Amino acid sequence: MKNIKLKICGMKYEDNMKAVSQLQPEYLGFIFYKKSSRFFDTVIPEIPKGIKKTGVFVNATVEYIFKKIRLHDLQAVQLHGNESVQFCQELQQRISTPLNPRIEVIKVFSIKDEFDFSTLKPYESCVDYFLFDTKGKLPGGNGVTFDWTVLENYPSTKPFFLSGGIGLETISKLEAFLKSKASTYCYALDVNSKFEIVPGLKNIEKLKGFKEIIT
Repeated sequence: MKNIKLKICGMKYEDNMKAVSQLQPEYLGFIFYKKSSRFFDTVIPEIPKGIKKTGVFVNATVEYIFKKIRLHDLQAVQLHGNESVQFCQELQQRISTPLNPRIEVIKVFSIKDEFDFSTLKPYESCVDYFLFDTKGKLPGGNGVTFDWTVLENYPSTKPFFLSGGIGLETISKLEAFLKSKASTYCYALDVNSKFEIVPGLKNIEKLKGFKEIIT
């Protein structure tokens, strides 16, 4: 497979985080959304500096996000709600100061069978990446894939994360996708529920096998 980054999301338990971090994914995701079964409200242990700690938020305030950035020394923020362009601009202004290191902003859009890509254009100047997930009952972690061929119509050059139901059982589908035109700007894969023993607790052996395949 082509050189693709890996984000492991929904981390919750300290020993599990330490074990997952030994696999050296580029991103580790922590969900700061109280309605999630993977809601994180403790302390992130020391993990290798090459891994970007990513806070996942759903319709949170700029103040709440900024508080979590400072508390946990986050390097990336993932917006998984209905955040507006204005909100993203305000957030960028708040977190992009000379005193702060560069913090990446990832904006999530949910897809089922089709998607209006024109909605992305206004966000291009105020986010670093898009993330495409499966539209479902929950903001994330639904465990099912969407129709990735929809991304053949992706009109942007903004790199994106692919998410939603990615697991060992989707390897052949993933290989085909990564060879297709639709994956031209695919920057990273975002995995979660398909590698869990229970919500928030990841299966290390499965993740290790997956990472070996995609790198």
